[in-house]
Amino acid sequence: MFTGPESDRLALRELLDRYSDAVIRRDEAAWGATWAEDGVWRLRGEPVIGREAIVALWSKAMTGYEAVWFSAFPGEIAVTGDTARLRTHTFEYLVPSGGTGRLQSGIYEDRAVRTAEGWRFAERSFSPKEMSL
Repeated sequence: MFTGPESDRLALRELLDRYSDAVIRRDEAAWGATWAEDGVWRLRGEPVIGREAIVALWSKAMTGYEAVWFSAFPGEIAVTGDTARLRTHTFEYLVPSGGTGRLQSGIYEDRAVRTAEGWRFAERSFSPKEMSL
């Protein structure tokens, strides 16, 4: 379901695209700028809270890969005022350092907020699905 002002939905789609682009380019500053200061990232296990901690975890994780190709597209964007709910589908090709490439897809359940700088992720909860080559 895609609801809310078209201009906000476009801005949220651009947030997803900036996130994906920053992952592929390994641009820590650009990737971090997609998060709200008090954002929450839920992966496997405990949530990571706050932009600084989220970026530190991501940066450390990225050192374990020779290459990462990341693509995302929305399955849902529902805007209500200054908040939005997104369902984001992802596809990744990951090449671990010294390892064999693998495919991973997944779904993020996202919550975004409008800040003075524009839309930012307030919460992302990822459910991965490994894929065979």
